[in-house]
Amino acid sequence: MKVQATILDRQYKQYEQEYKQAAIQALESGCYILGSRCETFEQEFASYTGSRCCVGLNSGQDALTLAIRALGIKEGDEVIAPANTYIATILAITENGATPVLVEPDEYYNLDASKIEGAITEKTKAIMAVHLYGQAANMKLIGEITGKHRLYLLEDCAQSHGAAFEGRMTGTFGDIGCFSFYPTKNLGAFGDAGAVVTDNEELAEKIRMLRNYGSRRKYYNEIEGVNSRLDEIQAALLSVKLSHMEELTQERIRAGRYYEAHIKNPLLIKPGIRDGADHVYHQYVVRCKERDRLQNYLAGQGIQTQIHYPVPPHLTECYTYLGYKEGDLPVAERYAKEVLSLPLYTGITEKEQDYVIEKLNQFTV
Repeated sequence: MKVQATILDRQYKQYEQEYKQAAIQALESGCYILGSRCETFEQEFASYTGSRCCVGLNSGQDALTLAIRALGIKEGDEVIAPANTYIATILAITENGATPVLVEPDEYYNLDASKIEGAITEKTKAIMAVHLYGQAANMKLIGEITGKHRLYLLEDCAQSHGAAFEGRMTGTFGDIGCFSFYPTKNLGAFGDAGAVVTDNEELAEKIRMLRNYGSRRKYYNEIEGVNSRLDEIQAALLSVKLSHMEELTQERIRAGRYYEAHIKNPLLIKPGIRDGADHVYHQYVVRCKERDRLQNYLAGQGIQTQIHYPVPPHLTECYTYLGYKEGDLPVAERYAKEVLSLPLYTGITEKEQDYVIEKLNQFTV
């Protein structure tokens, strides 16, 4: 048997007719940028997350970048972020000229809140909480710290659509929540797409201007902006998927719990779940000290896996100028050497999972 790491068209086929109808209606409308479908999705997604405002953008990367820009964070400022995040989080900080200050992750693969205060300086302007793999960071403690030190709180929710902490959805704890709708995400588009959510109307309006060349009105540019707009076709398709979000989320949770219940190999560390948090399983990530050997073994059995992520941002070539060296962030570095994402996607079958589980449980060193 062959099991792929992800298969996107299975989810498409579940609601194929709805997607086709939405796409055709968008095409026939004659309006393709900043029209009624984008507005409708923005309203729907704001309601889904429990936010007052949503602004649709071209990508999750742009959501992060424009959120930081809208808060006025710039050169000379510092933003605290987790050391094991995807590099897009860090790129958004440096794109604005600010300096990322990296803090180790905790046992749940999110920013270790107990280490944040030790990284705060007079230059610190914000904390970027990343809800990695589908589980919320410790937002209670992080929120207390940002309040105490009067810092902005941003949330990178690229992997946490629908995840909650103490009953409140990710993206709604801080000043701005940033979402990616890349096709592999739990709420994925059929191309690049993203959005921010916020309760601050002024911030939302500023991001609306930033996404559209810095203008509220065509050809009247108030600030320096960019071109980052959620197009009408993607918005229409996202509205369809959002209407099925509960069932899609429950399917991922069932698949994640199935792995949890049946993987028994003591060589593997399964993901824990934080008190007060749930897990929507954007990824099901195990750790193994013999990760590379495990991945090669699974590949030989026809099982495709992925590593999220093999190189922590502070050790990437592009960030050598930050001055970090190997050994500076040992927890993040250890995770990079041990994490392995198992196949998990909408439409994965129990038979496929049973095969993955069987081979995992047979793995030895």
